[in-house]
Amino acid sequence: MTATPDAKPRTTRLPRMVRRRQLLTAAQEVFVENGYHAAAMDDIAERAGVSKPVLYQHFPGKLELYLALLDMHVEDMIGRMRAALSSTTENKQRVRNTFRAYFDFVSSQGEAFRLVFESDLRHVAPVRERVERALQDCAEMIAQVIQEDTGVSRDEAHLLGVGLVGMAEVSARYWISTQGKIPKDSAEQLMARLAWRGISGFPRTS
Repeated sequence: MTATPDAKPRTTRLPRMVRRRQLLTAAQEVFVENGYHAAAMDDIAERAGVSKPVLYQHFPGKLELYLALLDMHVEDMIGRMRAALSSTTENKQRVRNTFRAYFDFVSSQGEAFRLVFESDLRHVAPVRERVERALQDCAEMIAQVIQEDTGVSRDEAHLLGVGLVGMAEVSARYWISTQGKIPKDSAEQLMARLAWRGISGFPRTS
């Protein structure tokens, strides 16, 4: 049988995880271009080249799509931090690697990093909880290293970890907002030197 001229091409059936990744990629593009509130599920389905029913089979609504994207980027950020901290036992280099991890995350994700750090959904409970938990996880990883190497208490180590994460996050976001007026390597090293001057003042216990 030959297809009639009016027949529409059927959506190619893809493995579930491949299709999910395709939909998330399309959603990210639409969210970045239009913002969350102006983005429509119709636009996302069209960008992905699927019907709306196919999109809804994977994600019940726009918020679920956003949360799935957020989870993906948060996992990437935490993974970069974990790799930076485990990359060496030399603490000065650890500090440099930690700041590099944040700057790499912000620069490699293009505008997508705003989905984590600068979304206008930060006040929505599931979004706020995810972002705060991710930053706390990063702070706790740093705090564990600090506590192992110094004589400070757990609470003090956690406070220091929170401070370092905040410094890295805010400085990386500011750096990219200036469109790289300072070269990335220079910006990383500048902030790492500032952090190291403070954290190195705590004597090692061994």
